[in-house]
This record gives sequence, C-alpha cells and structure tokens, in this order.
Amino acid sequence: MSVGFAHGVCNTDNFSLLSITIDYGPFGFMEAYNPGFVPNTSDDERRYKIGNQANIGMFNLNKLLQAINPLLDPGQKQLTAQILEGYPVLYYKRFRELFKAKLGLLGETKGDDDLIAFLLQLMEEKEADFTMTFRQLSEITQSQLQELSIPQQFWALKMISKHKLFPVWVSQYLLRLKSNVNDSDSKRRERMTTVNPRYVLKNWMAESAVQKAERNDFSEVRLLQRVLQHPFQKHPAAERAGYSSPTPSWARDLRVSCSS
Repeated sequence: MSVGFAHGVCNTDNFSLLSITIDYGPFGFMEAYNPGFVPNTSDDERRYKIGNQANIGMFNLNKLLQAINPLLDPGQKQLTAQILEGYPVLYYKRFRELFKAKLGLLGETKGDDDLIAFLLQLMEEKEADFTMTFRQLSEITQSQLQELSIPQQFWALKMISKHKLFPVWVSQYLLRLKSNVNDSDSKRRERMTTVNPRYVLKNWMAESAVQKAERNDFSEVRLLQRVLQHPFQKHPAAERAGYSSPTPSWARDLRVSCSS
C-alpha cells in the first residue's frame, strides 16, 4: 500500500498470509493517486480497488477462520476472534508508520493522521503521480517548499502545487518537521529517499519491454531487472528511458488481465 501496489485479484485462493501475491497477471502499481484504482480489466465491480485492499484482507481472514473453525477447540476459537479484532488496529498503525516515514516525520503528534490525509486528498484531486510526489518531496529542500519555489524537474510536485490548498498543506508540513528532534533537512531527505522509491514497475514500462521482447529484443527487460533491484537509487539509463517521467499519453488507460 505504501508504494501504491494493487494486487488485482485479492480473492481467497490468491491471497497469502506471507503477503506474497499469487495471481501475477492483473497486478499494477498506481500511477495517478486514486483510491479507486483497479489494474484488472476483469474487476468490473471494482471489488479489489486499491482503497479496498485492507477490507478485503479482513474478509479473507474471516473466510480462513471459517475453514479451520471445525478443527479448533473453544479456547482457540476465542483467541482467533481476538486476533481478527486486532487486524484493523494493527493495519492502520502500520499504515500510519509507513506514511509518516514517507514524509520524514519523527516521533508522534496529534495531527499526523490529518497531515497525511490532507496530502492524499490534494494528490487525488490533482491526479498527482503517487510514486513521484513522495519521491520529489524526498529531494526538494525545505527552503524551496517554504518559498513555494518548485523546480521544473519536480513535475509531480508542480502538478499538486496548482491546488489552492497546497500552500496550507506546506505550511502545516514544515511546522510539523520542526518538531523532529535532532534532525536536519539533509537528514530528512536522506531518510525519505530510503523509503520512497524512484522507480516502480508501471504498466507502460512493462508493456514497452514486452513489445521489444516480442521482437526478440530483451534489452529493456534486462534494464528493468537491473533498475528494480535497486528502486531507490537513481539510474542514468532509467532516467534516459523516462522511468521517472510522467506516464506517456498512450499508456494512461493501460490495464491488464489474468492472461497478461
């Protein structure tokens, strides 16, 4: 969830307790931030949209409990019920921790949840790129943010900066960063670049590699393999290929299926 990964087909037979997806065909990484993102063309009802994955996880765990319930004694049944009750608490605790790390926040303050939700709201309304918005927040300086001076290369931030409430969010964010103990702007940026990837396997990148491979040219397959082994590092070849650039217009509606 913290890197925008949508499983695609989260039904019980494709769901793993080890968090290893089984149905590899219809997955996708969200590009423009949209809680309704569905990578799978077959999911007409949008049941497995990225914003519903946490609820589906709970649903699937309930189904697992139903399957093993005849094997459990009364004490074990009570324990499994307690475990399921703890699922949403643990999930949202971890969600908060991950997104705080993505924003470089240290410690705990009362308004952290609101700060995260505020940014996601702006991103959704401006259809900002999920991966690159967080990555560029990792690279921009606090002084540039304070002046609302967004360099041209930070194209995802430029997009969200057009929102009328962006200055309000920036003000709240910079104020929150001041509460980080024993921190500096360089430490913040270094820390954030270790949790915000510069590259994820977007559908258009995979499609480009597939088209070349069908012509017996596996150069882009090998490039993707190298880049995605170190997604937090900047790769000159990946930059030339446009992997950190806006999604090409031809690929904006690209989706996959179980036969992809």
